[in-house]
Amino acid sequence: MIIDTFLNKNKTTDQSEEKIKRSLIKTISWRVIGTLDTVLISWYITGTLALAFSIGAIELVSKMILYFFHERAWNSIKWGK
Repeated sequence: MIIDTFLNKNKTTDQSEEKIKRSLIKTISWRVIGTLDTVLISWYITGTLALAFSIGAIELVSKMILYFFHERAWNSIKWGK
């Protein structure tokens, strides 16, 4: 009961789903943060900045695509809305 109250405290009467543009902006902003993290970790492990940026570039594209479709799939799930 308490958990349901906590999870639904920001629930509004408008149950509209998130727009694609918002999902895209969230995807890009999150990937920038995630990619910077990957580049720093890769640089620390490899000691080579060029290799770190290569790893980061591949990770940026692949995870952005995965995140976008993950967000859209969750947007179609009614549970917890």
